[in-house]
Amino acid sequence: MFRVLSALFFSVVAWNATAQTFPSKPIRLIAPFAQGRRTGSRRGGWCWGGDGALPPGLWHRILQLLAIALVASASLAAGTLFAQPYPSKPVRLIVPFAPGGPADIQARLIGPKLTEAWGQPVVVENRAGGNTIIATELTARSDPDGHVVQVVSAGFAINTSLYAKLPYDSVRDFAPVSQLTSGPAIVVVHPSLPARSVKELTQLARARPGQLTYASAGLPSQLAVELYKVITGTDLVHVPYKGQAPAMVDLIAGHVQVSFPTMLGTLGHVKSGRLRALATTGAKRSLAAPELPTMAEAGVTGYEAANWFGTVVPAKTPPTVVAKLSQEIARVLRLPDVRERLLSQGIEPASSTPEEFSAYIRSEMTKWAKVVKASGAKAE
Repeated sequence: MFRVLSALFFSVVAWNATAQTFPSKPIRLIAPFAQGRRTGSRRGGWCWGGDGALPPGLWHRILQLLAIALVASASLAAGTLFAQPYPSKPVRLIVPFAPGGPADIQARLIGPKLTEAWGQPVVVENRAGGNTIIATELTARSDPDGHVVQVVSAGFAINTSLYAKLPYDSVRDFAPVSQLTSGPAIVVVHPSLPARSVKELTQLARARPGQLTYASAGLPSQLAVELYKVITGTDLVHVPYKGQAPAMVDLIAGHVQVSFPTMLGTLGHVKSGRLRALATTGAKRSLAAPELPTMAEAGVTGYEAANWFGTVVPAKTPPTVVAKLSQEIARVLRLPDVRERLLSQGIEPASSTPEEFSAYIRSEMTKWAKVVKASGAKAE
């Protein structure tokens, strides 16, 4: 009997090594003896029992319980094999903009911190183009296991109203993880432009309709200017770029005259004198540049536009993975060196729960849909 149990045990262990989900079909528990002490016995035994004529005995019950315990142990071992901790391989952090812009800077600030905590590489991958649609579609089609995470901006919410049809559903195909940051844009012009205030810029734009050009590094910066145009009745020509870094290159070179970029990555150019700053776009003055008025203070009544960034993963990613990602991002954003770097650039850390970020995205979709309609803005 010991040999029978040994054979059964090693058979179960060998089967478990194949890493199949147990059980995948009905189980047959085979005993290589007739029911009874010897073949054909009809004697009732206190231990084994009869061959069907009498109820099973004590030893039969013991064998049944042992077999059940062995199979249950194998099943638990198989479950342990599959329940690997997250992350179990390198994580791709998708940035839908060119390198050097604010989204890229934030990703490369956060990525190494997550690598340190997890022991798995967090690889920043830039997929610029298509007003972030190219990268966002890639994320939507990725395996929902948490190993593909995307940085999103206000453009993620704006695209739903700017495009009649997208290759994904912005609500159904994604699981929001956490907001990263929030902060105002900064109104900058090339130093050769004879405008030293927002009021002078507005007067110049009205005097030269269709002659001043503005650079945008995506939909948030585009619609920030479009909102200004609607309120002031001015006409600036849009020049789109795949990211803030290339937009800044052309602005500094004087190929375009105006831009409303994020403060992150722009303040350095202002301090060096390569660009002139006129205002910020938030509801209150920025701690990083308190000398600059808000657009409302500069005379553009009712103007407010904030830049924000966050993270999403494909829909159907396990809630436990989404929760871990959100908690880890919040932890990183609380680190003193990370907070100091962001705040010095006029951007505030703004971590949130998945539920809070989901609600915020929906509110942004509603807000920017009104701006798109009022401005008549088109995707370029």
